[in-house]
Amino acid sequence: MKKSRFSDSQIIAILKQAEGGKPVPELCREHGISSATFYKWRSKFGGMDASLMARLKELEEENRRLKKMYAEERLKAEIVKEALEKNVWSAPYLQDPSPCEQFALMYPASREWAAVAARPR
Repeated sequence: MKKSRFSDSQIIAILKQAEGGKPVPELCREHGISSATFYKWRSKFGGMDASLMARLKELEEENRRLKKMYAEERLKAEIVKEALEKNVWSAPYLQDPSPCEQFALMYPASREWAAVAARPR
């Protein structure tokens, strides 16, 4: 996110000048901001003091952090859901071996003979 050229205290000072009766176009020219920026600040920070603004910043940061945590947890839940939807017992290494494969496991030296016996005739 783009960082503002103005600190929180500067924004509050500009808004207080406008509340004091200084015309908005003059304020905008003086500080080099657009009127849209001024009105956006006024809608967001109007009537706040520095402590309220600091609290708002803390809450926005906490909200950002919680949204990130929520997104990560949703992703984990989706992964678990996908894994559970698949039939994990259909994996070939989890099935019972055929009699020929059992023989080959019991007698490793005769593995090639088990392969010969397992061939269709």
